[in-house]
Amino acid sequence: MFENKKILVLGMAKSGYEVCKLLSSKNEIIATDIKEQDLTKLEELSSLNISFIKTDEPENILDSSFDLVIKNPAVFPDNPCIFKAHNLNIPVINEMEVAYHFLPKNVKIIGITGSNGKTTTTTLTYEVLKKAQLPVHLAGNIGTPLSKIVKDIEEGNILLLEISDHQLTDFQDFKTDISVLTNLCPTHLDYHGNYENYKTVKKKIFNHHSSKDIAIINKDNADSLLLTSNIASTKVYFNDDNNYYTTDGIYIDKKLVISLSDILLKGTHNYENILCMLLILKALNIDFKYALEVLEYFKGVEHRLEYVQEINGVTYYNDSKSTNPTATITALKSFKENVYLILGGMDRNQDFNCLTPYMSKVKKVYAIGEVRNRIVDYCEANNILVTSFVTLKEALNALNSEVKPGDIVLLSPASASWDQYLRFEDRGEEFKSIIQNL
Repeated sequence: MFENKKILVLGMAKSGYEVCKLLSSKNEIIATDIKEQDLTKLEELSSLNISFIKTDEPENILDSSFDLVIKNPAVFPDNPCIFKAHNLNIPVINEMEVAYHFLPKNVKIIGITGSNGKTTTTTLTYEVLKKAQLPVHLAGNIGTPLSKIVKDIEEGNILLLEISDHQLTDFQDFKTDISVLTNLCPTHLDYHGNYENYKTVKKKIFNHHSSKDIAIINKDNADSLLLTSNIASTKVYFNDDNNYYTTDGIYIDKKLVISLSDILLKGTHNYENILCMLLILKALNIDFKYALEVLEYFKGVEHRLEYVQEINGVTYYNDSKSTNPTATITALKSFKENVYLILGGMDRNQDFNCLTPYMSKVKKVYAIGEVRNRIVDYCEANNILVTSFVTLKEALNALNSEVKPGDIVLLSPASASWDQYLRFEDRGEEFKSIIQNL
């Protein structure tokens, strides 16, 4: 399928680099990006007869002689090069779709997506499957392109994937055996144009499913229920009458599996992530004892309600991964103490009004980044004390003279980081670095 083709790789980063190497031996490949690339990697690609062109107009390179465009997930669907490919009837797919065709037979594929919670759910599931000593491989949006590890996967292995909406956009043949939809809320609307388009893309996690395949769905999320009403999968629900959490523990098939007092993870969002993981184990017929062992020490994912430090009685939490308001709501629901909230980042037309019912414990908002003026307008309209700053460091310097023992300082931006940082991880690392040097 991927032999003797002329291929344009649109956007490098990790996925473009790895798919170039995967396809290098039997194809003519030209890779492009708007940014300069690591010289060592370019030399490696050159040794594989792969050309790289730095350009912000890749559509000028694309012509009818190309057989395929492989699009980096970060490239917007309305990119002029994508329009040109469609007009030339050139297929557009992504790195994960390519790598899927290199998998051996009988690999059990688990795909996890959702607006929030997918990284924690994926990471936790991976830790449990490893504890059970199963042959599991982890890839996808969590940081490792499937193209990088596909040659290490053997028949009968388990492939666990975190899959973003950006990756789902360019799926065609890709199919899972078990798909998890943690929840849905409006996010990434600048990428998809509107919420309906976003939901339609998310539904691709169930592509090509039959009743032999399993869909794990949040019954407490109306949009998830409506979206999956007509899928062919065998549906398994959490937050229903059978699989749920209470103030004392987490239940599967109405039976207590683990007491909340026995796990380190806290917060209703994490209890839902655990429910997803347990239902995956049930589908694989794996003993829950391995989950119990992992949950005794699993502290969660870095940058997701991550405890940083307590200084003079003030506790600092890094929730940089909250890149939309719904994720910030989850964070706010986790605290009973007074919260000093750092909010803001890239302006993606996100609606902050949904935060209002959860702001009762927020003593003050520190608005930062590109969207800070809209945050100020929102706070002033709702009688919430607010101060505006350009950078995170400026906000923290001002904040530290105002907090008192017993308070919570929470970085939960409800915004992407790309106005000032390449990644949300960079924003979280700067937050932790500043705190540790107070």
